[in-house]
Amino acid sequence: MIRIAIVGTGGMANSHAHEFQKIKGCKIVAVCDVDAARAAAFAEKYHVKRHFSNLTDMLNGAESDAVSIVTPDSTHAKLGLQAVAAGKHVLCEKPLASNYQDALKMARAAARKGVINMINFSYRNASAIQKAASILASGELGQVVHVHGSYLQSWLSSKVWGDWKTSPAWLWRLSSSHGSRGVLGDVGVHLLDFATFPVGPAKNIRAKLKVFSAIKGKSMSGYTLDANDSALITLEFAGGALASLHTSRWATGHSNSVSLIIHAEHGAIRVDLDKSNTQLEICRGKDVDTCTWKTLDCGRTPSIYERFVQSIRTGINDQPDFARGAEIQKLLDACYTSNESGTIVKV
Repeated sequence: MIRIAIVGTGGMANSHAHEFQKIKGCKIVAVCDVDAARAAAFAEKYHVKRHFSNLTDMLNGAESDAVSIVTPDSTHAKLGLQAVAAGKHVLCEKPLASNYQDALKMARAAARKGVINMINFSYRNASAIQKAASILASGELGQVVHVHGSYLQSWLSSKVWGDWKTSPAWLWRLSSSHGSRGVLGDVGVHLLDFATFPVGPAKNIRAKLKVFSAIKGKSMSGYTLDANDSALITLEFAGGALASLHTSRWATGHSNSVSLIIHAEHGAIRVDLDKSNTQLEICRGKDVDTCTWKTLDCGRTPSIYERFVQSIRTGINDQPDFARGAEIQKLLDACYTSNESGTIVKV
């Protein structure tokens, strides 16, 4: 039995609890949250016997094999390092930390301790992106030359996920003083992984970030609304390809849309998760000359929760690990630096 303890009981923690409880031989034995009442309610909802109001008490008071960290971004490094120091395997929400130095510290600490460590880049769960990476790695399509990707949400312009003006679960994501790094740190981090996972590492990056204070206001209910709402990124890969990536919370008509188009020397791949997580579109071979796209079924890939538990059982650390989280954190830091300086930043 793999015993899981969950840190943080906000919205995303429900996904962690639901997914872990689906896995045979896996049990959630404890939860904790700085809001003791919320921790108790969460524990009752998922039939978890133990609940705590801080990680130290949970590590000392509940026997567990692994910790799943589902807290605001700014707390990841402190909590992750504490869990690793206690010898726990760790699955951490993204971004891994608030800066590259802390993310690298987490990766190195986990490696020294020999614990399984993974970051929840949840769109790796889509078999479509796994298949795209496999096709590109085979060399069948030749050199990648141009990439276009987007991650679009509309919860600032619609109530598709609820009214952000009335809930701390949303308001903190708009406030840097509450630990948010804006849309770039929240979902742009996924987009950077989604693009560089199949194509390869980045060479340099340029970014423009913007807050639309004139529309949403500068503060609300004790939250300063200063975290970026939209981000435009141009990126050059180490292999020479160019990429245009963009993300926004003002993308009306898009609940949660992730897409990627990869153009290569001998073909192209389209992944659109609004259409399917298990299918991609491909243009290759004779279809190149007629610009014909065909649908390719990609099967199923294990979820990151399944791969995390399996890694604990086998002792073989699956991807994406903390080192990958640090690599993406370095790109995030470069984006913030580029936005401030107005220059291209080498990575």
